[in-house]
Amino acid sequence: MGERCYYVYILASKIGGTLYIGVTNDLIRRVAEHKLKLIKSFTKDYDVVKLVYFEQFDDPENAIKREKRLKKWKRDWKIALIEKDNPNWNDLYSGIAGPP
Repeated sequence: MGERCYYVYILASKIGGTLYIGVTNDLIRRVAEHKLKLIKSFTKDYDVVKLVYFEQFDDPENAIKREKRLKKWKRDWKIALIEKDNPNWNDLYSGIAGPP
């Protein structure tokens, strides 16, 4: 059986818009749930469905620790983190999930 991966991810409503930070063991499924607005949530209410950043971890403890740390960061720091690798705030979902 393969190793399980865990992800910390940031969704945005638009460039410089509302941000959401989450953690999951299935990034494609979880982002799809946000995009399809399947669950009544903050992301559904504020249309926060654009995957702009993610990190991969080998164990859930480190992923959860990272998520909690990022949630405490100042907004400017979060924006800088996103823009370091994704300056145009492109939606990274199609790159990991493939075309619809």
